[in-house]
Amino acid sequence: SSGINAEWPLRPGTNTISKLQSSQKLETHRMLCLKSALKHIAARNSFRCFSSSTISDADLVVIGSGPGGYVAAIKAAQLGLKTVCVEKGATFGGTCLNVGCIPSKALLNNSHYYHAAKHEFASRGIKVDNVEVDLPGMMKAKSDSVSALTGGIAMLFKKNGIISVHGHGTITTPNQVIVANNDGGRTTINTNNIMIATGSEVTPFPGIEIDEETIVSSTGALSLQKIPKSLTLIGAGVIGVELGSVWQRLGAKVTAVEFLNNIGGVGIDLEIAKSLQRSLTKQGMKFKLGTKVHTAERTPEGIKVVAENIKKGKTEELVSDVLLVCIGRRPFTSGLGLDNIGVTVDARGKIPVNERFQTNIPNVYAIGDVIDGPMLAHKAEDEGIICVEGIVGGVPHINYDCVPSVIYTHPEVAWVGKSEEQVKEAGIPYKVGSFPMAANSRSKTNQDTDGLVKVISHKETDRLLGVHIVSSVAGELINEAALALEYGASSEDVARVCHAHPTVSEALKEACVAAYAGKPINF
Repeated sequence: SSGINAEWPLRPGTNTISKLQSSQKLETHRMLCLKSALKHIAARNSFRCFSSSTISDADLVVIGSGPGGYVAAIKAAQLGLKTVCVEKGATFGGTCLNVGCIPSKALLNNSHYYHAAKHEFASRGIKVDNVEVDLPGMMKAKSDSVSALTGGIAMLFKKNGIISVHGHGTITTPNQVIVANNDGGRTTINTNNIMIATGSEVTPFPGIEIDEETIVSSTGALSLQKIPKSLTLIGAGVIGVELGSVWQRLGAKVTAVEFLNNIGGVGIDLEIAKSLQRSLTKQGMKFKLGTKVHTAERTPEGIKVVAENIKKGKTEELVSDVLLVCIGRRPFTSGLGLDNIGVTVDARGKIPVNERFQTNIPNVYAIGDVIDGPMLAHKAEDEGIICVEGIVGGVPHINYDCVPSVIYTHPEVAWVGKSEEQVKEAGIPYKVGSFPMAANSRSKTNQDTDGLVKVISHKETDRLLGVHIVSSVAGELINEAALALEYGASSEDVARVCHAHPTVSEALKEACVAAYAGKPINF
């Protein structure tokens, strides 16, 4: 009834176009269409025009622009592949840059500054009065960091000639992805290869509805409008202790309820977990370990959580202003069309791949959180690069024992390689060397002595098997250990490398001395 051709704007090859004999007539026809459309919009305000387009002859379509996807896309373009990246969000970077790693680190860093100014400066000879939190200002600093980094990816895509499409991509055939564009249109991409790099999403807790205001996921916990007087965490893994630390430093009373008997999640060395727990408890956080959450409900007093100590069978109620549900993440593959082409997915929702990151469909690849292994941004980045190198003929290789993990609390926790529990379970003969930060000169001068370095090496060959660090700079220091493990170093190799003095890195050297010689020098 609007009188507008369904194909408007008109495209070459349509019946209407073929009837127009000159460019002047074509332009006149388009103007009439435009006028008709504007009249229709003014009259009914209900007309929308959706465009469709096709991208042909792509070498690789990467679905997802998180750390794995955007890095893979850049590497592919650098290696000469015509690359298209599909991102369902308005900005690039995925969960990590937008609502994960980056904004959480901004809040962790700035909340630490506030906490230090309020509680530590006096002991350092610095007098400050009336230290206050400017929460909107802190949130703006967080958002500015996010915007700078997501915008940086857009610049890198442009620099490397990567075609980007914003919308939800669905795989229709092994050589085609159709994108429902965020602007309402549709883009069809024909390609030789497809890479699934869609990351993960928050694992829901059965029976607990998240509103991102009083019952929040990690996303909501990054953007609370005010500092809660009390905060309950369901889960004391990496996300729980990090975000719990933020709000505890800013003034909230934080209680973490954890099903496991340790904090820090699965895989952390238990001695290291206990060290971290002591530090966070000293800062004011409370922990209820070996405890199962039954229900959570909104009441006039706040969010009421009913939890049970598994060993004792004792039930208790916890009431707080805000509840943070952080029991982990799960692969995000919803609506990707995996069933359309028969991509195998296991019972956990992960996509099995071979050493070249191929799914059971040879030209469809998967990396990052959707495949097996720890859900870490830097793991996904390496997988993306290695996968692309394999596509162009390289030999893929990654040593997952050399992928480090970091918890960005204060002190930080970082580890690479195997924990003591893992080497015990594997029946590997081992020895341990450790060194406390309290005996490290730089930590002493910084008045920052919580933590230790723990080194595990093979009892017979002295080869490093694992390094575990609790320190204010553990996240930086762990990379020396990762390099040593990657090159098959022994604890003696690291011990005999000259380390600058005074630095926290000397604690790693001392722990290695203890592992190979039996005793450190300075403790």
